[in-house]
Amino acid sequence: MEGNQKQQGRRVAIVTGASTGIGQASARALHAAGYHVFGTYRRAPATPSTDIEVLICDVTRDESVEVAVREVLTKTGRIDVLVNNAGVGLFAGAEESSLHQAKSIFDVNLFGVIRMTNAVLPTMRRQRRGRIVNISSIMGLIPAPYSALYAASKHALEGYSESLDHEVRGSGVRVVLVEPAYTQTSFESNLIKADRPLDEYAQARSNAEDVIRNAMKTADSPDLVAHVVLKASTIENPRRRYTAGRMAGQVSLLRRFVPETAFDKSLRKQMRLPA
Repeated sequence: MEGNQKQQGRRVAIVTGASTGIGQASARALHAAGYHVFGTYRRAPATPSTDIEVLICDVTRDESVEVAVREVLTKTGRIDVLVNNAGVGLFAGAEESSLHQAKSIFDVNLFGVIRMTNAVLPTMRRQRRGRIVNISSIMGLIPAPYSALYAASKHALEGYSESLDHEVRGSGVRVVLVEPAYTQTSFESNLIKADRPLDEYAQARSNAEDVIRNAMKTADSPDLVAHVVLKASTIENPRRRYTAGRMAGQVSLLRRFVPETAFDKSLRKQMRLPA
């Protein structure tokens, strides 16, 4: 009871995947804005931040998610914001991944979001307020060769998020998407490789890797994305989605207004694929 009284009036946020990159920057931005922030980690960090409270959680395990959310509620009695940032990337031709590998990507990028969301929604509904911010990607907007399964997981996340927003809006809860482009994190360097690579795709895959490597030289900073996450978390009447960074904004506009054949041709040229 005493812990709940101390938290009265102070907003509480959970950020998944807070160890590095966008998650870490978003957790810090929310803390600076006055939130009591819990950052989830699969393993305890060697040097934990003094600003962010460590929450051990594996979003692919129901019990782990339930225990983590219960811990937050025991300490604070409330949850105002959930930032679903934890995710994994896969760089491979669609045919080069086994079904097991495909399921593992969705288990984090989609079902992990669903687990966390289902765990916090009862509290947010009781409060009659709450904000769920789901970190998507421009890959949720455009087709991307050699990112088929990752893009599919983000397309699925976008559909889930928009549908859920309609369902919970009457309870005072909003669901918002944030769509970054290339970002200076360890995400790209830690991309999962195909578990059954095929020689037929080797050259084109290598060309696409070069494109990504060059794009990372001018990638956005995690702090830029975190600024958008903070806006999406706090603005009174949010839009359903926010792009983060100039490139993401340009891609969104092109996808909506450029004719499909022209967009297709431009994408193939950029990714160094045959016409």
